[in-house]
Amino acid sequence: MKKIFSFLLMALVAISFVSASDGGEKIDVKVLILPKFESGDLSGDFPGEAQYYYENYVEGGEEYEIKGGFENSKLYYKDGVALYVTGMGKVNTALSLSAILLDDRFDFSDCYFLSTGCAGSAVGSTVMGDVFVISAAIDFDLGHHADPREMADPSRPTWFADPSYNSASYKLLDQDLVARVYDLVKDIELETTEHTKDFMAYTFNNEEWAVRDPMVKRGTTVSGDNYWKGYYDHENALLQTEYYGAPDPFALTEMEDVALAVVLDRFGYLDRYIIIRDSVNMDVFMNGAGPESLWDPEYENYEDTLASEESVEAADIFATAMENNFKVGSVVVDAILDGTL
Repeated sequence: MKKIFSFLLMALVAISFVSASDGGEKIDVKVLILPKFESGDLSGDFPGEAQYYYENYVEGGEEYEIKGGFENSKLYYKDGVALYVTGMGKVNTALSLSAILLDDRFDFSDCYFLSTGCAGSAVGSTVMGDVFVISAAIDFDLGHHADPREMADPSRPTWFADPSYNSASYKLLDQDLVARVYDLVKDIELETTEHTKDFMAYTFNNEEWAVRDPMVKRGTTVSGDNYWKGYYDHENALLQTEYYGAPDPFALTEMEDVALAVVLDRFGYLDRYIIIRDSVNMDVFMNGAGPESLWDPEYENYEDTLASEESVEAADIFATAMENNFKVGSVVVDAILDGTL
């Protein structure tokens, strides 16, 4: 009798284990929020890309280690919302998201994926503090890039398309979803600062496009592992947007969104991908700053000041832009949770 009981008990444990591994006890994720970095702590200090979403949606919830994820990051989960800081750059984000999607503790079958964060925005049409609902993502690096000093005509764009990369270099988001998201958030009022407005007006000689208040807009994003600035690469981004036939103008440049799109496409989730990005700087050099002063620590006037209130690159818009992003993104998250999106 004891042997029969032991056998039945072992069988019951085995059945329970199989049932759990088959998804019976999986954690249902309704929205996965994917910021790329945090400036300091996740709560209570100067905000990076994650802080406002962490504090308002997942603080005090469960924490999960993700095998193969980004160093020191955890997946935070509470009431259907998950958040994971992926790390910056296309490789980090792609590996982080892949690791999450392959973790069989979670059920993403009804999940929306929200990429959020800051970006540089297109000179001539955008202002710092704008928030964009992105309709297409382009890989800035795929193709061929030349140094203008080696071009027969150094005034022309220095990027050349290579169609063999097209399946990974351009991702069109679900346009119906983009339209629904944009309609939901397009009239949200955004904030700016007087210093930022003066900064833009001075830099661009009070041109009409540069002195407006920030807005929620639609646009195309160009993702580059190379953190670039300058008119040559601005022209490259415009050319790429035209070449791929993106539905909206080039608006932002950042370092991750197309990689997340490629991963989601391969896992069959691209139709649930949403990108909300805010502008914290421009895609050209401003007010006398140049490559050396921004990026070379040995240069005499070097300042690494993107998040400073006296930044020569971003003025004092960084924290305000993070607030703008959350104003827009939180409306989207709430609509997902209450089923109105």
